[in-house]
Amino acid sequence: MRGIIGRKIGMTRIFDEIGNAYAATVVEAGPCYVTQVKSAENDGYEAIQVGFEDKKEKLASKPQIGHVAAAGLKPFRILKEFRDFESEEPLEKGAEIKVDIFHEGEDVNV
Repeated sequence: MRGIIGRKIGMTRIFDEIGNAYAATVVEAGPCYVTQVKSAENDGYEAIQVGFEDKKEKLASKPQIGHVAAAGLKPFRILKEFRDFESEEPLEKGAEIKVDIFHEGEDVNV
């Protein structure tokens, strides 16, 4: 399963060639950064932890700062974990994940 974290920006409409209007949701998706890589040997399951949207250091706790500093990153507002993350190349701490991990026409759950 591949995934990325995003935030809803708003709603709009898109028109086709004959003038039909379709509702569309505008989402700011990524970039996200890998803050932790979990392995079956150490943690009992395969997963990656991903951070999205920077957070001021003065608003983060010391454990949060230390956790992301191990990956060479700054604190994030949102941290989520994706189990069994499918990737074309192995991901390491500090790696950037962008929307280009999805292919055109691929179905996604939001």
